[in-house]
Amino acid sequence: MDGSARMWIGTIPALDPDFREVILDIDHLSADPAERLVRVLLNRGHEGEEGVFHLLPEDLSARYERAGDRLRVRLLTHRGSLAADLGGHPESLREHLAGLPRDPFDDDRVVLLTREVPTDFVPAERDGHHQPVILIDHAGGPAAPAEPAALLERLEAGVAVVAAPVPPTA
Repeated sequence: MDGSARMWIGTIPALDPDFREVILDIDHLSADPAERLVRVLLNRGHEGEEGVFHLLPEDLSARYERAGDRLRVRLLTHRGSLAADLGGHPESLREHLAGLPRDPFDDDRVVLLTREVPTDFVPAERDGHHQPVILIDHAGGPAAPAEPAALLERLEAGVAVVAAPVPPTA
């Protein structure tokens, strides 16, 4: 599937109607092993505001990259932490984890998922972090950019806020 259909720049009125967010769509019924691994990590979320889960950067983090006119987002995790959580999951997920590429900035981390879209949007940066990536977790295939608000209002989706540290300079 084209990852650009699963990532967009927009607002989520329930969070802040005036602030543009980078949003990744995660389908918790997807057969895609990358999305299934992200779902395993979402279960580690720590609730902040009611219904909003924050993930510790060692559990799940995001990285922004530019590639010409495209904004790329990668979701990363520590291989060992995820491996420890996969005990009760199918062998296919453990096999998928074994084949994930290493993060070029940290050998203990792996790249779970990569999505990108054409945009001139530049994520805000503050105190060594880019603005967080927002994950909209729901069932039913790709959501359209206008759907998150309605899904949230109907309690058919969850929101996870993923930290996006700025990588060290090479």
